[in-house]
Amino acid sequence: MNIRDYNRAAWDKQVEQGNEWTVPVSPEIIANARRGEWGVLLTEQKIVPREWFAARGQTDLRGLDILCLASGGGQQAPTFAAAGAHVTVLDNSPKQLEQDRFVAERDGLEITTIEGDARDLSMLANESFDLVFHPVSNLFIPEVRPIYREAFRVLRHGGILLAGFMNPAMYLFSYDALDGKEPLTVKHKLPYSDEQALPKAELEKLISEGVPLEHSHTLTDQISGQLDAGFYLAAMYEDFHKGVTLSEYMPTYLATRAIKP
Repeated sequence: MNIRDYNRAAWDKQVEQGNEWTVPVSPEIIANARRGEWGVLLTEQKIVPREWFAARGQTDLRGLDILCLASGGGQQAPTFAAAGAHVTVLDNSPKQLEQDRFVAERDGLEITTIEGDARDLSMLANESFDLVFHPVSNLFIPEVRPIYREAFRVLRHGGILLAGFMNPAMYLFSYDALDGKEPLTVKHKLPYSDEQALPKAELEKLISEGVPLEHSHTLTDQISGQLDAGFYLAAMYEDFHKGVTLSEYMPTYLATRAIKP
């Protein structure tokens, strides 16, 4: 299976089904952002601290060049544009990008959209952005280190990478256990992928329903992957899933702020 092609079609289907991460922000959110009142998510519940966006000595978004990486859906990119940034959004899903264009047209914003793979930003010039915003999305991509190398390349010196990602411990358990339908019993080895770990019938069911397929990544790849690309880590926090049993016991997301020296 070509996982990129499959997940492109799967996320297009998620848009059609109204997945919460595909629903464009309201005109009210855009109006608030124009007044400087905005907040966005890297993970599921915790708003990213405003000080995390301070890039190249600037404390607001006005005039910053921001790349929303694997961040389509009409949510973060339009918010940044309304707050005064020059925004490019790259996503694998054409319908996710349509959501960004919808908000841009509705609210008179300028947003550049690019369909592509987060592992290959060759269409973008070296040192062309001040900030890369990469919310939880690399679980749909088999390798993460190329993403961080490319983010480093396209950032200017002093630029910021904000990344959200899944705690790999999530993938020790079955989907039914995470949903509370069975006990939290370790079932899978890490690193995990739906394609390799699921029984054939269960995998075929997900595929027939057009569900995006997921991959876990080690913390070595998620964090050392940023460090090895050349970043230094400046801050991090943890967050929790809503409605997932494991969240009663431990954080299920991580977010990092990394700087290109």
